[in-house]
Amino acid sequence: MKEIRNPVIKLKEELMQEDYDDINNLKEICINTDNISLKLEIDYKINRQKKKNGNIDNINEFMFYDGDILVGYIGICDFGGDALEVNGMVHPDYRRNGVFTKLFYLVNDEWNKRNKKSVLLLSDSNSIDGINFIRNTCDIYDHSEYEMFLKKDFVQKQILGDVELRNATIHDSKKIAWQNSIYFGIEYNGESFPMPEIGEQSYIYMAILNDVIIGKVHVEINNGVGGIYGLGVLPEYRSKGYGRRILLMAIEKLKEKDSKEIMLQVEIKNKNALNLYKSCGFEETSIMDYYRVTL
Repeated sequence: MKEIRNPVIKLKEELMQEDYDDINNLKEICINTDNISLKLEIDYKINRQKKKNGNIDNINEFMFYDGDILVGYIGICDFGGDALEVNGMVHPDYRRNGVFTKLFYLVNDEWNKRNKKSVLLLSDSNSIDGINFIRNTCDIYDHSEYEMFLKKDFVQKQILGDVELRNATIHDSKKIAWQNSIYFGIEYNGESFPMPEIGEQSYIYMAILNDVIIGKVHVEINNGVGGIYGLGVLPEYRSKGYGRRILLMAIEKLKEKDSKEIMLQVEIKNKNALNLYKSCGFEETSIMDYYRVTL
């Protein structure tokens, strides 16, 4: 354990490129040392930066430096719903210095300022330090997700059929919010879904059958890795093979955009989705555990 000689804590609303580089370097060190996965969403954040002037609205980035060396990081992600997602890491050489605890106190203060009922703490199930910290903080296990990568190259002719994908527009925002409430339990109050997800490397597609919207999917590319998110089919159209068609079309979209790898995440308890993804060539690579802290 290295002694911290020049502690500096930086709090920010958004990441700058230099912050991203420091966090990514620390991430690689932790992954290689601990052989774990980290769901920090820093690529997601950096791709959605908004230039703002004036006072900071919310603090989302908590960084602990020893001089010029980033030794600890915690990030807050707000994907909607009633919970914030929190994940972080500490440099292996600087553990047992209370770095994560100091940062988490600041995260807790920030949470108390927001209108959110709970916080979800994330950790790779194989991270001994991560799981121990969480269990000392709370004892409410919420759920676990597989991270899955496409390992088998299936013949994509299977996607031919009546279902088509079209790019979502701002006019689809309410339909997207409504579908999210069905698929993911996110509260829908009739308001439009904010559309920052649509960008240069991020796309939302509406699934169309005979001119009727039956589902949707969101694909995104970060550093050559394509991700598939928010895939869903409306209840009345399920068990007809449409989910498979949408998934395979999403894979094709990502391949057309030169994704070198393709991944997705699925809750372990969602056996139907898990079996679908496996049947299309995806394999589990890690398990992320979620624990809930409530006010």
